[in-house]
Amino acid sequence: MVARRVCRTHPEQVPNDALVKLSADLRDDLAGLYKDLHRNPELSLQEVRTARILAQCLRDAGADEVVEQVGGTGVVGVLRNGDGPVVMLRADFDALPVEEKTGLEYASTVRATDRDGHEMPVMHACGHDMHAACLAGAAHLLAQARDSWRGTVLVVFQPAEELAIGARGMVEDGLFDRFPKPRIVLGQHVGPLPAGFIGYGTGPVMAASDSVNIVLHGRGAHGSRPEAAIDPVLMAANVVTRLQGIVAREVPAAQPAVVTVGRLQAGTKENIIPETAELGVNIRTYSPQVRDLVRAAVERIARAESQASAAPSEPTIDWFASAPMLISDPDATRTTLAAIGDHFGPERILPIPVVNASEDVGVFGEVLGVPTVFWFWGGLDPAVAGPAFREGREDELPSNHSPFFAPLLEPTLSTGVEALTVAALTWLDDRPAAD
Repeated sequence: MVARRVCRTHPEQVPNDALVKLSADLRDDLAGLYKDLHRNPELSLQEVRTARILAQCLRDAGADEVVEQVGGTGVVGVLRNGDGPVVMLRADFDALPVEEKTGLEYASTVRATDRDGHEMPVMHACGHDMHAACLAGAAHLLAQARDSWRGTVLVVFQPAEELAIGARGMVEDGLFDRFPKPRIVLGQHVGPLPAGFIGYGTGPVMAASDSVNIVLHGRGAHGSRPEAAIDPVLMAANVVTRLQGIVAREVPAAQPAVVTVGRLQAGTKENIIPETAELGVNIRTYSPQVRDLVRAAVERIARAESQASAAPSEPTIDWFASAPMLISDPDATRTTLAAIGDHFGPERILPIPVVNASEDVGVFGEVLGVPTVFWFWGGLDPAVAGPAFREGREDELPSNHSPFFAPLLEPTLSTGVEALTVAALTWLDDRPAAD
């Protein structure tokens, strides 16, 4: 019932000559959808409720086909409208293990258990709830004005982006065998820009990402007798320090790269030297050569420190998630952003530098060998974000993955819906469908 309440259709209020404009009623429905998703976030691969709601949104919009549980919890909708190009629109919808501190009346208070059995707070701290609501809105507009375009729209709600496994999971579950193959993949991400503005880059726009778990093996003992132990905590401390030298001393200065140790866990009590220490490491790179170099250096350092410490066994090294470098096809990006700029006005379109964060949306286009176009749009209050950018204080603004990050509802929502709709129409055939 929730999906029907927040996703009603209003075909009579989406005239063909104003296809990309939201009616007041549809805007209210999508705002309700967004707030509902924000209030009820779900961790990666646990997005069961969210997937059910989004699938119902597509059915209510009049999608010709809606399939759930693609690649786990993914949802795929197909809008068919005669012969013509196939265009894919993609949004992610998983949340993060973050405790929300926005103070919003629809803030999340959800707690959940992750795949390792740990209970934690959950929040849509990266804007995926906004992504999903905007794609639902674009699907509504396109479905209700089929006499304005011809072709097929493939609507993909992707799970588990935060684990960098959702896109590949959908592909491996037959996404492009079971559904029409697109000629182009279109996606967007809300971020710390002023609401109403679009940011874009061409070519490489987001880094490749690789994550690894490292377990260092030692020998436990009483804290008063370190000579009887092989201390994995000391090993871990030295590994963390040495990892920070990879970018500073091994990667060419002109090549961007990041090595982050985001997790270090060892022991249960201050006077017990444990048997193991675990590190969670993430790297970001922008070339295959640097990617291979950094991965090899991470492994080399972990093994060398274990050997230097006389560890009883080699470290356990598990590379468990990766996303390719995201390349926004230059020609297709220029075409798409020209259309978006015509719609919003060129003053709202901003070129932005490369982003060291990562996105697995590039998997789809890479697998098919078709262009991907990816852009960013702002979600921060312009009255706050504008002065911060002008004064060089943008680092003070809440950004993705912050407990304080929540997009300003409007104009963020309308901008995201309209941008996706314009982008889709740019690549669909604008001839009316044959009777």
